[in-house]
Amino acid sequence: MIVITGATGNVGRTLVRILAEQGREVTAVSRRVAQTDVPPGVRVVATDLSQPSTGVHSEVDAVFLLVGGDLMMTGDPARVIAPFADAGKIVLLSSQGVTTRPGSLSHGQAFAAFERAVMASATEWAILRPGGFASNAYAWAPSIKANRTAAAPFAEIGLPVIDPDDIAAVAAVALTQQGHAKAIYELTGPALITPRQRATVLGDALGDPVTFIDQTREEARAQMLTFMPAPVADTTLDILGTPTLREQTVSPDVEKILGRAPGSFADWAKRNIAAFR
Repeated sequence: MIVITGATGNVGRTLVRILAEQGREVTAVSRRVAQTDVPPGVRVVATDLSQPSTGVHSEVDAVFLLVGGDLMMTGDPARVIAPFADAGKIVLLSSQGVTTRPGSLSHGQAFAAFERAVMASATEWAILRPGGFASNAYAWAPSIKANRTAAAPFAEIGLPVIDPDDIAAVAAVALTQQGHAKAIYELTGPALITPRQRATVLGDALGDPVTFIDQTREEARAQMLTFMPAPVADTTLDILGTPTLREQTVSPDVEKILGRAPGSFADWAKRNIAAFR
C-alpha cells in the first residue's frame, strides 16, 4: 500500500493517478477527499494530518508526505509523522528554501524541521525540494477570466518554475523504485521565465492577449496575506524579487530521474488553460 497525503492537490492528484495507472494499491489522504476525486480502485481517507490518527491502516509500504502551510508552520513534525513511522519509505515534499533561505521561518526552518523528523523516523526516505510551481499562476485565473489581466511584482525577474506533474512523476519513481534511499532532489523547470512572460504564454494559449500589470511589493503582499501567513508571503516575495543564484539555476535532477527534460511553463499552460477561460 502506498499512501498519498495531499491527494487532491496539484501534485498529489497527479501522483495518485500515476500510481493507479501502474496498478499500485493506493490510499489517497486529504482533508476533503471523496471517491469521485480519485481513479477507480483507490481507497480514500478524509482526515487532517494535525489529528492524532490519520485513519490509515498500518500495512503501509511507502508514504508521500505533503504538509500544508498552516501545519508546516505550527505543527509538531514528530507527531505528524508518527502515524507513518512503520512505513518502509517516506518521500517528503519539502522546499528549495531549506538550502537557499535557511533563515526563513517558513521556507527554511519549518521545512527543515520536517526533513529532520523524516530522516530520524523513516527506515528509508527521500526528500524533494522544488522551487516555484507553475501552478501558482492559478492565482491569476479570476482576473484573466474577468478582463484578461494578470498582476504581479518583479515583472522582469525570471525563475525556473516547475510543472507540478513533474514533481509527481519524480515522487512516483522515488516511491516505487530502488536507488533513491536517503536522496535529496532539487526540482526546477527547464528555463527561467519572468512573470510578464508567463502572462504572455497564457494569452497565447488562450488565443487572446493577457495584459500584464506591474504591482509593487506592498500591493502583492497585501493580496498574498488574504490566503497565506505573513512569513510565507514575505519569503515568497524575497525569492521573487531578489532570487539567489541557486534559485535561478536549472537543476538537472528531473531529467536525471525521469530520463527527459522537465516540462515548460507553456506545456503546463496548454494543459490547464481551461482554468483561465
